[in-house]
Amino acid sequence: MDDYSLDEFRRRWQEELAQAQAPKKRRRPEAAERRARRPEVGSGRGEQASGDPALAQRLLEGAGRPPAARATRAEGQDVASRSRSPLAREGAGGGEQLVDQLIRDLVSKTWKVIAEDEVLWYRLCQQEGHLPDSSISDYSCWKLIFQECRAKEHMLRTNWKNRKGAVSELEHVPDTVLCDVHSHDGVVIAGYTSGDVRVWDTRTWDYVAPFLESEDEEDEPGMQPNVSFVRINSSLAVAAYEDGFLNIWDLRTGKYPVHRFEHDARIQALALSQDDATVATASAFDVVMLSPNEEGYWQIAAEFEVPKLVQYLEIVPETRRYPVAVAAAGDLMYLLKAEDSARTLLYAHGPPVTCLDVSANQVAFGVQGLGWVYEGSKILVYSLEAGRRLLKLGNVLRDFTCVNLSDSPPNLMVSGNMDGRVRIHDLRSGNIALSLSAHQLRVSAVQMDDWKIVSGGEEGLVSVWDYRMNQKLWEVYSGHPVQHISFSSHSLITANVPYQTVMRNADLDSFTTHRRHRGLIRAYEFAVDQLAFQSPLPVCRSSCDAMATHYYDLALAFPYNHV
Repeated sequence: MDDYSLDEFRRRWQEELAQAQAPKKRRRPEAAERRARRPEVGSGRGEQASGDPALAQRLLEGAGRPPAARATRAEGQDVASRSRSPLAREGAGGGEQLVDQLIRDLVSKTWKVIAEDEVLWYRLCQQEGHLPDSSISDYSCWKLIFQECRAKEHMLRTNWKNRKGAVSELEHVPDTVLCDVHSHDGVVIAGYTSGDVRVWDTRTWDYVAPFLESEDEEDEPGMQPNVSFVRINSSLAVAAYEDGFLNIWDLRTGKYPVHRFEHDARIQALALSQDDATVATASAFDVVMLSPNEEGYWQIAAEFEVPKLVQYLEIVPETRRYPVAVAAAGDLMYLLKAEDSARTLLYAHGPPVTCLDVSANQVAFGVQGLGWVYEGSKILVYSLEAGRRLLKLGNVLRDFTCVNLSDSPPNLMVSGNMDGRVRIHDLRSGNIALSLSAHQLRVSAVQMDDWKIVSGGEEGLVSVWDYRMNQKLWEVYSGHPVQHISFSSHSLITANVPYQTVMRNADLDSFTTHRRHRGLIRAYEFAVDQLAFQSPLPVCRSSCDAMATHYYDLALAFPYNHV
C-alpha cells in the first residue's frame, strides 16, 4: 500500500466517523436545554439554588438576558464540560487513533507475509552467493538458511582478520627442489626438479599426495627432466617438462596420463582452461591448442605461428564450443581463435608486455614505460569482442609485474609493481582507487575480493590487507619468492618457489639447509568444519586412516618463519 492510498483511506475513514458522531453532538444541546427548563424540585441543583439566595439571584438574571447571551454562555459551559470529560476527549481524537491502529495492523500483516516468503529468502541467498547450486526445494526454511549463511560469513571474516584456523605445510618430495605450483578450488599440483608431479586435495582432513605417473616406463624415478610448468582445473592436470614433453592426466580416471604430446623445443608457456578441457602450449614460434573430440580422443584443435617467442599465454574462459587464447610475444599481443585458426593482432609496436590476465570479455596487460620523462609504465585493457583498447591505467615509474582481472570484483582490478606497491584500479573512471606499500621488493602474486587483498613478494612475504580500512591484517614470511597465491572465502594456498632449481647434495647438507633450498607450499583453512574426510577425486583418495596434523592458532604457529 503506497503513501497516496494510505492518505486516501485515512481521509475517508475520518469522514465516516464524523458523520456517525454528528447526530450525537446535535442531541446533546437539546437534552441540556430540556433539563434546564425542567423544574428542579428535589434535584441537587434546585436544592442548592433554593438554599442560596445569591445563586438564585444570578440564575434569574441569566434567565432575563437576551437569547444570544444565554446561548454563548451555554456554549462556553458545553466546551468546558467537554474539555473536562474523558469520554469527550476520546470522541474527539478516537477516529484518528482507530485509523492509525487499523493501518498498523494492515501493514504488520503485509510485512509478516513478506517476511515468511520462501521465494524471497531463496533469491536473497542466491544474490549474495550462498548455496549457488541449490534449488528452492532443497530446504524448507530459506530464512533460517540465510541467517546461518550470514553468521558463517561473519565467522569466516573474523577468522581471516585474526588469522585463526588450521594450517599445513604440504609434504615435500625428498632431495628435490620445487619448480612450479598451481591450484584450483583447493586442489594443488606441484612439479619438482626430479620430474615428479604431486597432487593434494586440501579440502579433506587427509592430505594424501599421490604421484602422477609418467607414461614412459623406461624413466626411472628421479631421472626424468625438470618440470617447467604445472596447471590444474576441476578434472584435468597438466605438466610441461624441460625436454618439450607434455603430460595430461584425467583426475577422475587414474594417475596415468590420458594424452602425451611432444614439442621439438622447450615449452615456454602453458595454459589450461578453468571451465573445459582445453590446453594451450607455446614452444619456439608455435602455439598449439589441444582438446578432446566427441569420442574423447585428444587432438590438435588449432595451431598458430607467431613471429616472436611467447612469454605469456592465457585461455579465455566461457568461450563455449571453440577455444580462444591470448598470447603475448614481446611487443605483440595476439587473439587466437581455434574456430577458424584466426590470428588477430590486438597490440603491436609498443613497449614490451610485462604481465597478462584475461576475463570472459576483456584482457589486461602491463607494458613497460619509456622513461619517466616520456611516459611511465601502464596497464592496457582491451575488449576481446571489439578488439580495441578500452582503458589506459597507471602511468607509474616502475614496471607492472602482475595483474589480476579474472578474480577481482566487478569494475575493479588489482595489480602489483616492481616498486613493491599493490594498486586497485577503478575500471569505470580509469583512476587508481588505492595504492598500498605492501612489499620491500617487487610484487610477484596478488588477488583480491570484496574486502581484502592477499599479495606475495619477491622477498618471500605473504601479506593480507583489509583494503576498505587501508590496514594490514597479518603477514607470513618464508625464504623464497612467492610465486602462487589462490584463496576462497574459507581457504588460502601459498607457494614459495626458489629461483635456483639446482639441488645441493643432501648427504653433505643438513636438513635445515635442504629446507632453505627446496621451496614451500602452505594450505590455510579458516573454516575447519568444512573439511571432508575423503576427497571427491579418485586419484586423491587415501587407503589409510591417518590424518594430517593441523594447528588451530595460526598466530602462534607461524608468527615469523625465517626458515
